[in-house]
Amino acid sequence: MNQSLAKNTSLQIVLVDGSDICLTGTSELIKHQYPDANISITHIANDALNQISALHPHLLIMDICLPEKRGKIPQTHIGLELLKKVMQNHPKLNILVQSSYVKRLVQMKPIIDNYQGGFVIADKSLTSQEMLLRIDGALRGFTCIKDITDIYLYPAIYEQLNIKPEILKLLSLAFNEGLQDKAIAAHICVSERTVRNHWYTLQEALGIDCDELRNQGKNIRIMTKIRAREAGLID
Repeated sequence: MNQSLAKNTSLQIVLVDGSDICLTGTSELIKHQYPDANISITHIANDALNQISALHPHLLIMDICLPEKRGKIPQTHIGLELLKKVMQNHPKLNILVQSSYVKRLVQMKPIIDNYQGGFVIADKSLTSQEMLLRIDGALRGFTCIKDITDIYLYPAIYEQLNIKPEILKLLSLAFNEGLQDKAIAAHICVSERTVRNHWYTLQEALGIDCDELRNQGKNIRIMTKIRAREAGLID
């Protein structure tokens, strides 16, 4: 949907961002380009779902670093879960992900590839003019995900994530919560041996040669964290 069409059609846009400054800036940018657009804004994931269901917008513009509730710290896993729910429940909704954490979307690439609606990614560092081009592309139903295809470093890991989604939980518990294998096993209700197998699967998919790292005197867990961050699996 281009600007001339927008002038004759009341655009409905839902804007979701945990930052007041970003909400204000993006809203003003949209209003300048699409003066007749109706923009509904929210800071939190739960409100966004309700607004989308009630308003049936032409476009969702969202960050993926969001608080679950008011007063909570914004986290990428909250935004990613929101995005998955939206894509599942509203498969033809045009979506623009505007975030400083676009790298995290690589773990959702198979889902994005099969999405029916427009799907555009925009890093928050883009200029206003570039951002408007991305918004226009999303409204037209285009797909633009070069921001993540450029960092699609370890294809095997994304295949493994489809088979074993618990690998993401393993990474979160180990590197975000600092848990050791025994505590991880208890948390996800599996044996320590299963946890070790998950580590092996993850490290193999990330191209990590554990024997070689041992010979070099390097810390395998730290190298795993570095590769996982490069692959966009953790912040």
